[in-house]
Amino acid sequence: MIRLIVDGAEHLVDVDEQMPLLWALRDELGLTGTKYGCGIGICGSCSVLVDGVAMRSCSIPVGDVAGEVTTIEGIGSPATLHVVQEEWIRHQVAQCGYCQPGQIITAVALLGENGSPSDADINDAFSGNLCRCGTYPRIRQAVKAAAARLRG
Repeated sequence: MIRLIVDGAEHLVDVDEQMPLLWALRDELGLTGTKYGCGIGICGSCSVLVDGVAMRSCSIPVGDVAGEVTTIEGIGSPATLHVVQEEWIRHQVAQCGYCQPGQIITAVALLGENGSPSDADINDAFSGNLCRCGTYPRIRQAVKAAAARLRG
């Protein structure tokens, strides 16, 4: 049994410790907001936070996870969206939407480290997050708007 703390709740999962965290989240815990994209950690669709740091869940063995995992389901709720989610909506970032959970996770991690990111900071943070629809300018706008709101 592997003990995970996910979105503030403790879970025991009976899986091989080499199973990617992504599959433990999706198949064992039913948290399907984290998406499978490339399977090798380069597209960012599977991003989750581990102790506030964005990580690719498709390439982390569940047995190696030490710390609290936050998925897109744990970022906000329909009743209480996170500021980043609100700005994503306001700036109409999502088109197909498939990559957006990973993009939002990356934005939350960035803003946790840097409350006033420049375009270069945003570009650097998102360099490993692929968006086939090409909404990168809107992502940048939404991140800057969220940062401004979080600064007050």
